[in-house]
Amino acid sequence: MTEDLKRADILTIQRILPHRYPFLLVDKVEEINGTQSAVGYKNVTMNEPHFQGHFPGSPIMPGVTIVEAMAQTAGVMIGVALDQLDTNMLIYFMSIDKCKFRRKVIPGDVLRMDLTTLRGKPGGKVWRFSGVATVEGEMAAEAEFMAMLDLPKADA
Repeated sequence: MTEDLKRADILTIQRILPHRYPFLLVDKVEEINGTQSAVGYKNVTMNEPHFQGHFPGSPIMPGVTIVEAMAQTAGVMIGVALDQLDTNMLIYFMSIDKCKFRRKVIPGDVLRMDLTTLRGKPGGKVWRFSGVATVEGEMAAEAEFMAMLDLPKADA
């Protein structure tokens, strides 16, 4: 089964997601198992703009950016699985539930995001995901979220 798993490097991610620096929050996605699950990684660096004010002298990655990084990982998973490279696919948050933050994420950390699809299927617009973000095996955050997939319309 391992040979069927796919991956996306930063160049592939940029062909799927419209996000760019400073709001592209996933560096690579591995273990993409169709639309079922994927593992994303974010290298947290001090040069990210949110650290200037969150918090001076004690930089902590904002929780909302951790959840956004999980959502971007889900977007890459769906984009790879549904072959949405270079199509201008968009995904919009609809809800965030059961969100909890467990540990600080600081510059130098590698944030690992394990994403699982709870509901959604190819051709469907509304998807539900579960995400867990960890640093060195320690849980940093967890959340469930719903998103609407907006695929470009095919020419008639």
